[in-house]
Amino acid sequence: MDLPEEILAHIFSFLPLQDKCNAFTVCKAWSNIVTHPSSWKDTEVRCESGTSVPDRYSALLPLVRNLKLRMCLTDTANRKTALRVLRQAVARGDGRLEGLSICCVGNTPLFYAGQDLQQGLVDILTNGSSLTVLDLRGVPFTLSDSFVRSIAMFCPALLSLYINNHSLVCGVNAETLRQTLKCCQSLSTLGVFQASLSQDVFKDLMLPERPALKKLELRCERSLKYTVPLCDQIWLELKLRHPRLWVELELDHTLPELHVPGVLQPSIPVRCLQLLTWTLLLDEVRIVRQSYTNTLEVLELQTIPSPELNSELIALAKQCVKLQEVHCYCVVSQEVITAFITSCPNLCRFTLKTHKEAHPWTSTKLK
Repeated sequence: MDLPEEILAHIFSFLPLQDKCNAFTVCKAWSNIVTHPSSWKDTEVRCESGTSVPDRYSALLPLVRNLKLRMCLTDTANRKTALRVLRQAVARGDGRLEGLSICCVGNTPLFYAGQDLQQGLVDILTNGSSLTVLDLRGVPFTLSDSFVRSIAMFCPALLSLYINNHSLVCGVNAETLRQTLKCCQSLSTLGVFQASLSQDVFKDLMLPERPALKKLELRCERSLKYTVPLCDQIWLELKLRHPRLWVELELDHTLPELHVPGVLQPSIPVRCLQLLTWTLLLDEVRIVRQSYTNTLEVLELQTIPSPELNSELIALAKQCVKLQEVHCYCVVSQEVITAFITSCPNLCRFTLKTHKEAHPWTSTKLK
């Protein structure tokens, strides 16, 4: 059965650029649909070795509303191609580009700090005030204070900003984050390093003129040991000011073990928690089941197996009944698996193994 052109155009909008190119050659009808503006609303462009953007499609890049850029960092030419694609998507776009996500693949060159990409992005987004979503979680290098301040100044319409990338250290201080909040008055979703937070940042987030804060993603790593810990009272006040706020916490393996309990404050409305420390997490699991019973929906653990851990996980399953996903990357007992399946009615996916498997472990879907 033939699908209407508008439906095919919507489907084609989710294809990566190369697949769009392939679809163009199938038949005349498809070639017309591929060049339709709605086919370019959501587009992924991969700038990897040996790839380029055909001239025919370069002219259509200003039609993109949400752009995902995947680039290989190993070759300078790939980075230049990615910036060229972004420049074309912004230029002559009449404010069309609304969402931008950048993801880097391949091995990062030795001593590469990403300065060319950061400066290039700032130069391009000078006229990119239409952006409402900027996702930089996929870049591996440290984002600088000056870069983040420039982005905030040039993109005041941002609703969602993710700068909690997997660099080795946090490069954004609290004053830069305060300046970002001042420039981007409508921000409701924020992904940052927890080391960038401070009591003053929290006070800014609680100002009566700010919109409701919906989501806060926090990456916790070694930089936290150089900051003043956030007390539970400030979290309680933030939760009262933004009652619909939910938090995602990622505790990296570089976070010193003695700082973990200080991060897990009981008043944080934690919906997703990743304890990726590879340390013994008995006390932490106990804190989780005592503090986040009413909010926790996703839990991921990388820890050390033990009978004591099995007991704590069984107790957690019986208390955190809102869990939808649980992933534990160490061997557990069959009793643990049974406890989660029987106690958590919303559970739809889990990674719980009674025996070691080859990496990567596959998850089990229930729904």
